[in-house]
Amino acid sequence: MSDSSPAPVLEVWCDLQCPDCRTALDDLRALRARYGDRLEVRLRHFPLEKHKHAFAAAQAAEEAWEQGRGWPYAEALLGRVEELGRAGEPFLVELAGELGLDAEEFDTALIDGRHILAVDADQAEGKAIGVTGTPTYVIGGERLDGGKSQEGLRERIERIADRLLAGGQA
Repeated sequence: MSDSSPAPVLEVWCDLQCPDCRTALDDLRALRARYGDRLEVRLRHFPLEKHKHAFAAAQAAEEAWEQGRGWPYAEALLGRVEELGRAGEPFLVELAGELGLDAEEFDTALIDGRHILAVDADQAEGKAIGVTGTPTYVIGGERLDGGKSQEGLRERIERIADRLLAGGQA
């Protein structure tokens, strides 16, 4: 693998109202800290029907990425899934304001639906590759389901990432 090779990608299929995804946050933080720019961690949206604010949360996260603060917003949101469950969409806008984002623009984005297509596209792609629950990880062509148990998943992801970074095949 030459220095010009793109970093391996870890896709994390996530429902931003999902307690299991909140549990996965520590692993994601650890992976991002360990690999930095050598591993691209990409949040992909997979809002589940059982979480009634998850679709709006995914749209809000897209707006946070537009405003340059995607990860901080997603992490803050996952850390407070109960509040989202109680307060609903107004909480998405309130959280944006707390993080110093343009809350008015968040409100407008949720009303005009500008990010619906991006969320729909992620969800469709997830279904096409067999994602059924969250969190689900995809790295080096391998799908790892964290919705049932996250036991040992970070270690498996690290093994695959290390192999990819060493130039080994997936």
